[in-house]
Amino acid sequence: MADAPAAGDRAPAFHLADQNGDKLRLSSYKGRKVLVYFYPKADTPGCTTQSCELSAIKDDIGDTAIIGISPDQPEKLKKFDEKYSLGFTLLSDPDHVTAEKYGVWGEKVNYGRKYMGIIRSAFLIDEKGKVSHAWPKISPKDTPKKLLKALAED
Repeated sequence: MADAPAAGDRAPAFHLADQNGDKLRLSSYKGRKVLVYFYPKADTPGCTTQSCELSAIKDDIGDTAIIGISPDQPEKLKKFDEKYSLGFTLLSDPDHVTAEKYGVWGEKVNYGRKYMGIIRSAFLIDEKGKVSHAWPKISPKDTPKKLLKALAED
């Protein structure tokens, strides 16, 4: 597994299906800032909090795009998007290939049980495809706060 990209690194490319089943590439956002955040599972408490709070600030971030990535299938992502009216792109990474490129697929422990899964993380990618900010192991509620702070600094 790769290390998570740090500020200044080129953001790893991806080509994944969105909640509508359409394939999307990171390169299609060239010229725009993009928040790429990885979350473990749609419609779970932490992931819902994170996604809804990001949705609540989407009108405050200008042209910056928001992309959520999880191992969920597109159909589940579509239900998640519709249930909470998120209004941004959710991508399906069922084989966790993209998560591994971003260094966010790793060992987790829950009630003493060890398993592999998504380590909640977020990356702000600049207009040229480079990581401007990296937030490994971010909390759901901190994601929108850190994004707003980073955009205000730029």
